[in-house]
Amino acid sequence: MSQSSDAALSRRERERRMRRRAMLDAAQAVFAEKGYTDATLDEIAERAEFGKGTLYNYFEDGKKGILLAVFDDIIREMESLIHTVFQEERGADQSLRSAFHTFVERYFEMIQNQRELFLILVREAHRMALSDDPDRTRFFQEQKQRLVDALRPTLDAAVEAGEIQPLPTAAVANLLLANVRGMGTHCTLEKRHRPGEEQPFLDNPTEAANFLTTLLFDGLAAHSRSEASA
Repeated sequence: MSQSSDAALSRRERERRMRRRAMLDAAQAVFAEKGYTDATLDEIAERAEFGKGTLYNYFEDGKKGILLAVFDDIIREMESLIHTVFQEERGADQSLRSAFHTFVERYFEMIQNQRELFLILVREAHRMALSDDPDRTRFFQEQKQRLVDALRPTLDAAVEAGEIQPLPTAAVANLLLANVRGMGTHCTLEKRHRPGEEQPFLDNPTEAANFLTTLLFDGLAAHSRSEASA
């Protein structure tokens, strides 16, 4: 194959990715406005400025396929956040506790930027987790496992360095991530149901990070951090 053919294929692939990205961006906007159940492919196609048939060329399963692709995008964003905070940006002298604090802050900032979409994805994630469709249940479990796998190397290194207790790191990763997601979900629901009231954790990512880091790394007992780490 000639070099010009390679370049042409590369252009086609770039164009395909750009179209797909435009479709997913449009779907996220429509899902956030209408909810997944009430959103239609016609609305998504109109927002993306493509024909409905073109959407099916990219997502054979229609709206369900688009939803799963949106989930995949969010998980990729989370994987990237874990990698950036715990590996790329973390200096040799930064503790796991401090890195976790940064992670929680960034996570809550992410929720602030996509609050309505986040709620919809939480709702659909629960449906998938409890679904009688084995493919949907498997997909949901695989997404959760991707995040656990992203965090585990950091926890393995922390155990080896004696920074945290030698507990099963898969279970620890699950616990940390579940608490972060759970608090994000709770605060977002509170914001929706009590719109006039201040939600300090959701409105202030640093406060959310302070609370969760203290709870998960220091515990509830009334002792100092130095005593907790002794």
